[in-house]
This record gives sequence, structure tokens and C-alpha cells, in this order.
Amino acid sequence: MRKTTIVLLSLLVVNISYCQSRISIDSVAQHIGDSVTVCAKVHGVKTTSNITFMNMGAAYPHAPLTVLIFTKDIANFKIAPYDLYNDKKVCVTGRLIDYKGKPEIVITGPAQVELDK
Repeated sequence: MRKTTIVLLSLLVVNISYCQSRISIDSVAQHIGDSVTVCAKVHGVKTTSNITFMNMGAAYPHAPLTVLIFTKDIANFKIAPYDLYNDKKVCVTGRLIDYKGKPEIVITGPAQVELDK
């Protein structure tokens, strides 16, 4: 019983340390690899045959963060991302990755995006 309690407490501490933290749009480049929440205005949504791109913080190509939704995940959105998020302030949660020197977050569903008030 004591070993089980120690293991569960250890897992809880590890789990808490990996929680998302809220960061500013200006600091995304310093958090590559971290799971974060970023809030900013969406300055454009573009859909190609494979990906939907949401430019956060500024218009393309100057957006400090690009949010990606792959075509296979678009079905998870009941309303098109353009209609939901374009020109609105949103908070996106996910792991920051670096793609050719640019910060990105890949999302798979609307639970990762909230309209910011």
C-alpha cells in the first residue's frame, strides 16, 4: 500500500510539471517543445488541400505563431475554422514545434481553441 501511494504521488508531481502554461505571443520562440496556451488575434485563416493555417499575432508572413489543422482533423470542427476564428482573439493550447525556424502548434479539434474575451 505504501509503495502504491508513493508511486501515485510521484505520478501526480510529474503530471503537474507538464501542465500547459499561458505565454505571450511574443515569447513563443522561447518555448519550442513546451505545451502552452497562447492568446492572440487570428489575422487570417487559409485552407489548402492538406492543411488549414491560422496566423496568430500578425498577418502572414509576419505571424509569430501559425496554428495548423490537418485535413484529417477538419471533420472534428462542426463549423469551418475560418468562420469560427478569423479576425477573432483566441487562445490555443498545444505543443509548440519549430518548422523551418517558425513556431507552430498543430491542433486536432476545437477543444484546443477558445474564443478569448
